[in-house]
Amino acid sequence: MPKWTSPLGSNWKSIRIGSQEPPPSETIERTTPGIALALGGGAARGWAHIGILKAFDEAEIPIDMIAGTSIGALVGGCYLAGKLPELEEFALSLTKRRIFGLLDFNFSGSGLLAGMRLSNRMREHLEGLKIEDLPKPFVCVAAELRTGHEIWLHSGSLVTAIRASYALPGVFSPVVCNGRVLVDGALVNPVPVSVCRAYEQQVVVAVNLSNHIFGRAAVIRHAADLEELPETPEGETAAPPHPLVVHRGSHLPDKPIGLLGVMIESFNIIQDRISRARLAGDPPDLTLQLKLGNLGLAEFHRAAEAIEVGYQAGKAHATEIKDMLQLLKD
Repeated sequence: MPKWTSPLGSNWKSIRIGSQEPPPSETIERTTPGIALALGGGAARGWAHIGILKAFDEAEIPIDMIAGTSIGALVGGCYLAGKLPELEEFALSLTKRRIFGLLDFNFSGSGLLAGMRLSNRMREHLEGLKIEDLPKPFVCVAAELRTGHEIWLHSGSLVTAIRASYALPGVFSPVVCNGRVLVDGALVNPVPVSVCRAYEQQVVVAVNLSNHIFGRAAVIRHAADLEELPETPEGETAAPPHPLVVHRGSHLPDKPIGLLGVMIESFNIIQDRISRARLAGDPPDLTLQLKLGNLGLAEFHRAAEAIEVGYQAGKAHATEIKDMLQLLKD
């Protein structure tokens, strides 16, 4: 029976949480070929990963490994830990009020949110679990703040690895791990296809949550004319400037955007640009195209819509994936 061994000795930075010892060699018995999933980041749109995994389970598509970035790491880790139903229940229970209750503002720290309330919810189901104890290889992608290195978290505490992978700079406090200060992996590898390739996976399926966006790579000539403000009569207080809005296209209404929205949308631009470059250089065998343009990056309370979009996309591609795996068997 053929065996598969992960090439952990690569040029990419790869660390073991809680230990400085080199990672052991991993050998996995393979009976039938499976796919490797590269689950990308995308904030609230990442709930779609839940629907995709549910559809793949229904279609009995074997999954050999998962590499996840940001919310892709959260969903992928919960799936391999057997906690996807609990995560889905949590996502569907979110309302705007409940989300606000999970925000532990920390204006004196290195992020607007300390993130401990979310971590505590994860610990309720994942406490004590180690990545190397999962039934399949799992890698969380993070970025080292000081050096910009791409960090592959492949062993140690599952909760710590997931937290590091979604630590959006400026929003969540960074995670300190083995002396490294780690932040959201979408800064360096938003859709971690390269991780799956390094693990010598034959069929890599990527989920890029920015695929719906068209025209993001455009260059536009624009005049830098000053905006004229209305005159204020002497003795009266000037009216506050109108709120910033995000123009979402002719078919969707414009949305006001605050400080958090500006940070998230800016990060989304970075993530989209990096994804285009990384995927062009190392394309997956299949990319799932998800139509999530009407779902805001911070609209975590709309989980039902995102999960349904992911579920339908997973069902639509199930036959194609099975055909790819059959070719490997033959």
